[in-house]
Amino acid sequence: MARVLIFGGHGKVALLLEPLLAARGDEVTAVVRNPDHADEVAATGATPQVADIEHLDTDELTELVRGHDAIVWSAGAGGGSRERTYAVDRDAAIRSIDAAARAGVSRYVMVSWIGSSSDHGIDPEDPFYAYADAKLAADEHLRASDLRWTVLGPGALTLDERTGLITTDPEGRGEVARADVAAVIAETLVEDATAGRTIRFGAGATPIAEELRG
Repeated sequence: MARVLIFGGHGKVALLLEPLLAARGDEVTAVVRNPDHADEVAATGATPQVADIEHLDTDELTELVRGHDAIVWSAGAGGGSRERTYAVDRDAAIRSIDAAARAGVSRYVMVSWIGSSSDHGIDPEDPFYAYADAKLAADEHLRASDLRWTVLGPGALTLDERTGLITTDPEGRGEVARADVAAVIAETLVEDATAGRTIRFGAGATPIAEELRG
């Protein structure tokens, strides 16, 4: 059993991840901003924790994550303003990474996107640029840390049924079902071979556990 804290606990991927972790016996805490979402999160088997991570400082985040074995960052501004995108996807994420180090929570899984790299090619005038830039900064901060980190870069997310099959470094947009992204996160948390790796993936033909072992 692992004690897992999920940031962004009411997101579409997180709501699919939480029952997977609870079913295997993990103790799951799901951080949500809106208290109205607590009941839906609790129905997955996770324990909701109401907190506005956009406004918590590093000390407060340290206390929030303390005592857990692993952190999953699946939070995001969700296409809000440029300012809020940077506040959540970059600044809050970076504070949570620093908080994990302070609290001794060594395992950290970042849910990013397939195109997160220094050569992402997004025009600064494109509305998507703030997200790409913010995620890259958070990803690089995590990779530079001493944590047992994994950066997951799924392709374009779909609402398809779970297949349990993926491929790493796919061509094109790398479309993948959110249910398979949840399954990849769950497997990443228990597969030691994923630590210290950036894993870009999409739908494929190889079982998730096999593909993640590399």
